[in-house]
Amino acid sequence: MNLNLQDKIIIVTGGAKGIGEGISTVLAAEGATPVIIGRNEADNQRTVDAITATGGKAFQIAAELTQPDECKKAVEQTLARFGRIDGLVNNAGVNDGVGLEKGDYERFMQSLHKNMVHYYLMAHHALPALKESKGAIVNITSKTAETGQGNTSAYAAANGGRNALTREWAVELLPYSIRVNAVVVAESWTPLYENWIKTFDNPQEKLDSIVSKIPLEKRMTTPEEIANMVVFLLSDKSSHTTGQLIYVDGGYVHLDRALT
Repeated sequence: MNLNLQDKIIIVTGGAKGIGEGISTVLAAEGATPVIIGRNEADNQRTVDAITATGGKAFQIAAELTQPDECKKAVEQTLARFGRIDGLVNNAGVNDGVGLEKGDYERFMQSLHKNMVHYYLMAHHALPALKESKGAIVNITSKTAETGQGNTSAYAAANGGRNALTREWAVELLPYSIRVNAVVVAESWTPLYENWIKTFDNPQEKLDSIVSKIPLEKRMTTPEEIANMVVFLLSDKSSHTTGQLIYVDGGYVHLDRALT
């Protein structure tokens, strides 16, 4: 299917690793130019190089998105380079384990900046360009907002906020024909997920336990499978889809636990 994304300029925050890398790679394969924004310039460039080595186009901007000014500068640099923005994928974040019992105010607020505040700031600063292009926004969110996980109050709160912002922006941006959707992730193998698994006494046992509870095919969702949905939602093939929280999770969140 031709998604009509040729030469579209799409910002992907955290686009160098894991799910973000998958999104950047699929976008480039569709002829779009992902603008990868992340704090580590070397990681960003590695993904750009991998994309260009296969004939795709990509660009990178090093920015620390927990700093409000860096969000604004990242959008400004994108516009200075390309003159347009056709889509925004808010993806950067980390499940940082700031709980209720063992957390504190400072770490809780830091986590909200890591995981939600920059979603707002990137959309706010990109909005004038998105209004011009009638672009689309896709927010990556996590099951933790619905299922809980334990010892991750800040991350769960951020994802509840991401989901709410998705619906709120979809309403606010109706007059501009800007569509806003979210892709909700449950269990997907990424470098951050691997780091989390390693925190358990028996990582392989924990991983096997999780995978056994994923209804469809008893396997984790791949970053590419998530990326395919994200890229579809960015395209005009999903031209009447807005305000949706779409679960790409092998049925993990909603299907009957008796199945597992």
